Amino acid sequence: MFHDVGLLTLAEKAADLAGDHAAEADATRRLAPEVVEALRDAGFARHFVAAAAGGSEGSFTEFARAVMAVGAACPSAAWWASLTALSARFAAHLPAEGHAELWAEGPDALVVAGLPPMGQAAVRPGGDVRLTGRWSYVSGLDEAAWVLLCARVPVDGADPELRFFLLPRADVTVAQTWDSTGMRATGTHTVIVEDVTVPAHRSFARADLVAGHSRASTVPVHNVPFQAVGGLTFVAPAAGAGAGALAACTGSIAGKRLGPLAATALVRASGRIDAARLLVEQNAAVLDTREFTPLAMARNERNAAFAAESLAAAAGELLGAAGTGGLSQGRPLERFWRDIASATSHIALRYDTAATTTYPAALAAA
Repeated sequence: MFHDVGLLTLAEKAADLAGDHAAEADATRRLAPEVVEALRDAGFARHFVAAAAGGSEGSFTEFARAVMAVGAACPSAAWWASLTALSARFAAHLPAEGHAELWAEGPDALVVAGLPPMGQAAVRPGGDVRLTGRWSYVSGLDEAAWVLLCARVPVDGADPELRFFLLPRADVTVAQTWDSTGMRATGTHTVIVEDVTVPAHRSFARADLVAGHSRASTVPVHNVPFQAVGGLTFVAPAAGAGAGALAACTGSIAGKRLGPLAATALVRASGRIDAARLLVEQNAAVLDTREFTPLAMARNERNAAFAAESLAAAAGELLGAAGTGGLSQGRPLERFWRDIASATSHIALRYDTAATTTYPAALAAA
């Protein structure tokens, strides 16, 4: 293991390996084992784990830069790295006994998460539950050791409580349902759970995650409102992919004479990609400086949506600058274009929430 060196330095080395295998990952819809191992050794899984459990307690800024570095080589690998790191941060909301079980063999345990409440839990005497349901679009399942899932728990005379439950990968069934045209190697499949018992120490309230309140950890990165994190999880890999797409485009047109329209498209696209990266880093800085004001958190939501829109537009402009050859199957630019289209379609990167509620209200109150 190489944990004495910073995440970003090792992520850049892992990115080189991921880039070498990017075409293979796209074709097979799975990351190469050596790429997964390099990402694990870089420290993504342990980045937000408490030092007491052997983790790094790392910053959001280093995390975002490391994800973007990997994304410039292989967006699927960056998506995997991002979800692995932040799912472990979610798991820090478990009770202390849950921490001890999850990280019993070290801080590099691979956790994946299904955030929407798609299952049902039946409470048993003593606090254990029987969990049943299907959770779609759970990323990283091909390599996961643990799965964190949200479900509804019945409450007498009140609305159901939403809670997360941590299950060993062996306790769930995975249906291979991921058929997206882009981000093919993210292992984003469907989890099926059929009447599995989950002990109380492997559960926590969704409200704690939303509020950014861990009952078992005082580590600052574990106590961050979910709204502030916003779409950072998903836009950082896309921003890395934008840089990769720009490099692929300039490589494909090297030595060619560009017409004014193509040159303008290239300049505009590069500006959009740089702007997206700056917005990603601004969001990470809000989290690291703990600027959890309503305006700063709403701005993070807006930033993620705007960055995603900018990256999608830039990918199209780069194709225009490269010409017909840019769309040839198997060419890096075509692959980056598909990956960016898939990544930026994520529901967390839409304007809806920021535009209709949080951002206007935060501006009015500022």
